[in-house]
Formats: sequence, structure tokens, C-alpha cells
Amino acid sequence: MQPATYILTNKSNTVLYIGVTSDLIKRVWQHKNKSCQGFSNTYNLSKLIYFELHEEMYEAITREKQLKNWKRQWKISLIEKENPRWQDLYDELSH
Repeated sequence: MQPATYILTNKSNTVLYIGVTSDLIKRVWQHKNKSCQGFSNTYNLSKLIYFELHEEMYEAITREKQLKNWKRQWKISLIEKENPRWQDLYDELSH
């Protein structure tokens, strides 16, 4: 298991969700299959558009908190630097 910070969005790229996990593939699968109750399920957030892998869970949690405090435009700039087309990165991870 490798700690990760990740950002999800919906099909129209209008809502952003930032999360942290110790198993990115499993967690995104849960979002895609609506087995996560709450914000991500309510807003149909299942498209993985950004992630960072970390050595320790403490680092991942610290980064998650940092990103959640960022302005929306800063988050968009971060996403577009690595994933300019906002493509779903899940398929790359799961293969």
C-alpha cells in the first residue's frame, strides 16, 4: 500500500474532490462504483484527474489539507500542468 493524495471530478469537470488513501486503485474503484457515501457520491465524482504518491501517510494527509485550503484556480493550474485534457487517469493505474 502506498499513501496517495488525489483529485476527482465529475463528467463535466465542474466539481473537485480532494481525498487521501493508502490504496489509490481500490479507493477510486469505490468512487466509480458508488460505494462511497457522502460528497463524492452526491456529486457523481468518479473521474481521477490528479494524484500524488507519498512515502508516508502523514505526508499524504498533510498534502490533502494543503490542497483543500488552496483557491480553486490554484487547483485547476495544478491539474492542468500534469493532465491538461482532464483525462481519467484510473485506467492507466489499473493496468
